[in-house]
Amino acid sequence: MTNQAVAPQKISTSWLFKMAGRDSRRNRSRLLLFISSIVLGIAALVAVYSFKDNLQRDIDQQAKELTGADLVIESRKAISKNSQAMLDTLGDERSQEKSFGSMIYFLKGSGSRLVQIKALKGKYPYYGSIETSPASAATTFQNGRNALVDQTLMLQFKAKVGDSVKIGELNFLITGILNKAPGQTGISASVAPIVYIPFQYLDQTKLIQLGSRVINRFYYRYNNPSSVDAFVKKIQPRFDKEGLDAETVESRKAQTGRSFRDVNRFLALSGFIALLLGCIGVGSAIHVYIQEKLSAIATLRCLGLKARDAFFIYLIQVAIIGFIAAVLGALLGMIIQFLFPLVMKDFIPVEVTMQISWLAIGQGVLLGLIISILFALPSLLSVRKISPLNAIRASFEKAAGKRDFLLWFVYFLMILFVFGFTYLQMKGWMQTLMFTVGISIAFLLLVLFSKILMFLVRKLLPDSLSYLWRQGFANLYRPNNQTLMLTVSIGLSTAFICTLYFVQVILINRVTFSSGKNQPNMVLFDIQNTQKEPLNKLTTSYHLPLMNQVPVITMRIEEINGKKANADSSNRNAFRNEIRATYQDTLTAAEKITSGTWIGKADPGKTIYISLDQMFAERIRVKLKDTILFNVQGMMIPTVVGSLREVNWSRLQTNFRVVFPSGVLEDAPQFHVLMTKVPSNEVSARFQAAVVQDFPNVSVIDLDLILKLLDELLSKIGFVIRFMAGFSMATGWIVLVSAVLTSKNQRTKESILLRTMGASKKQILTITAIEYFFLGFFASAAGLILALGSSWVLAKFLFDVSFVPPLIPTLILFGSVILLVLITGVLSSRNVLNQPPLKILRNEGN
Repeated sequence: MTNQAVAPQKISTSWLFKMAGRDSRRNRSRLLLFISSIVLGIAALVAVYSFKDNLQRDIDQQAKELTGADLVIESRKAISKNSQAMLDTLGDERSQEKSFGSMIYFLKGSGSRLVQIKALKGKYPYYGSIETSPASAATTFQNGRNALVDQTLMLQFKAKVGDSVKIGELNFLITGILNKAPGQTGISASVAPIVYIPFQYLDQTKLIQLGSRVINRFYYRYNNPSSVDAFVKKIQPRFDKEGLDAETVESRKAQTGRSFRDVNRFLALSGFIALLLGCIGVGSAIHVYIQEKLSAIATLRCLGLKARDAFFIYLIQVAIIGFIAAVLGALLGMIIQFLFPLVMKDFIPVEVTMQISWLAIGQGVLLGLIISILFALPSLLSVRKISPLNAIRASFEKAAGKRDFLLWFVYFLMILFVFGFTYLQMKGWMQTLMFTVGISIAFLLLVLFSKILMFLVRKLLPDSLSYLWRQGFANLYRPNNQTLMLTVSIGLSTAFICTLYFVQVILINRVTFSSGKNQPNMVLFDIQNTQKEPLNKLTTSYHLPLMNQVPVITMRIEEINGKKANADSSNRNAFRNEIRATYQDTLTAAEKITSGTWIGKADPGKTIYISLDQMFAERIRVKLKDTILFNVQGMMIPTVVGSLREVNWSRLQTNFRVVFPSGVLEDAPQFHVLMTKVPSNEVSARFQAAVVQDFPNVSVIDLDLILKLLDELLSKIGFVIRFMAGFSMATGWIVLVSAVLTSKNQRTKESILLRTMGASKKQILTITAIEYFFLGFFASAAGLILALGSSWVLAKFLFDVSFVPPLIPTLILFGSVILLVLITGVLSSRNVLNQPPLKILRNEGN
């Protein structure tokens, strides 16, 4: 009767749920660790997914305002007569803009600053608006010699509407403060603030000279905008031939989305690493949990419960707990998502309106549930093999059986899940394969390491050691030990934590600028030949050094290996844009020859050997000894690629993709760049004012200002990197703690036996401390070695930088893992030492 009442032949689903709930009552604190292992990972992913969904929605909604027109045609070279004739036939309404960098001089305060001049003609923008104070200035400034000046400039130089500014050789009246322009972001406005002037006064400023870098834009509005994309696709070959770039509302949507795709992928990948750590926590927690339930499951089997029903009882527990964890993580992620727009608003050209993304929540909950069940299944499947005899046999006796093909299928599904989800983040088969293989190799190496560790300790443990030391080491290989599980959990957690920290350091330090006393902090460019000597005299009159003075020649590629642009459709980008090259007889400190031979002086009448930046050569598909025909202001110059260079673009000096030897371009039309070092802000202000007054076409970049903006930019990027890495690292610490705590039950039984046999509290604590110290030491050392290896691979092959691990932080990470494992292990045994053994045995038996 009792057997039938407890375990009928056909058990209802409701009874399984009741048993799952009753069985979990005494273990809910332990299952809480199971929850915490995946909450942060789900939270990170939901936050990233929500931000991505909201950003894409706002990009789609605001794309017209970003573009400002139905069609935008852009060219970085002078417009030919044929091109102009074609452009004049497009659209139902037209506007034109010339954009270039130049200096602006405030007459009232005698201040100057490099700005982005936009000379505008027409009613652009057709969608959205140029926001000004007063609002009417946006539409009336073209009626006279007026200017709209960016609000950051107005604040910086304490200017107000009604003041005058000098642009080139003309003075303009400030009729409005520019608050916002189409497509403008906070960072771009800070680096090069925008100033609008009427198009009809541009020639009188005399700022457009030979070699000036001018971007020509033509804006068009169509009465039937739906036909624009089809028209652009049809006429694209002609645009390519004329060197014109076309942008529509749809292409702007796609381009803006791509701009943030890599950011989203990095954020999502960081969250995925936190989730992988959660997977480790799930696997280790359920493994130990099931091991502790062997006797209870065997008792139920004695009462007639089928192995399948026992499996479903614990599967229900895992599913419910996993669902709760996923919901908590999703809720936390929805809260965190509101942080991203605050940090990234300066990089985003749209206003992000954060809303609840039910799709992201659904993805997070489903993902959490899948992970909880999938990574718990290897341990849960062992429940099917628990025999009623386990209730009376020693728990460490394992019955030999056939291979469980279902278990191997679950392992295959786990690998497939990691591979599939990694691909969704990286969108590249090779990177995904490397990532998945790397994790698999790390897992197998840690398993092998734990096996070797147990073997060596068993074989090499000297008998001369004291009993406490021998007992502590023996715990690493005793029957039913948790060394393998803890080594893998602690090692992988350490590897992920340290790798994230090292990659964070690599990313944050990737862009570095030297600030030594010999480094220049001001750049003057667009210096014409006739201005070179007078400007040098002006510079030396302020006791400033002449540093890194180089000529710049504008040219285009006409042919590569005899092929023109229209004959080489696969490499059109090589022919489209203008190139700014230089000539020199020696290499600079930022250049290093990687292949070929550097030739610094050309012999008259012989082959001209040039040097290319190796990344530029790869982009235009050129290798050593290839021929390139350059069009230098109408003169054709045939050359041969003689060498490839590695250029350190982060150094504060002029660097070039194409370098000619001396003796070729000296008579070509050119302008010059001068770098100098200014000792103070006061000298900088006076010198810039003098340059603008005497040489209005010369632009000056104050690098101190740029470096401050870059510091602010990098600090925000660094915050995002640290924030996401922090999620993963926090999850790693939780997994470390949970991995140690889940083995508490086995330690409890051993400590009870030792106390019953007369061991003192101090002896038990010493034995426990020895075991956990060496377990933490060996596991974290293995994890650290894996992290150093993976970080070196990432630095060399992904980020293309040298990797030198920071010594002190590395030692701190290593020591903190050992300390955490040691403290957690010792503290988990304290309750055993503070109560009588009989009481604990009774509690364990209930």
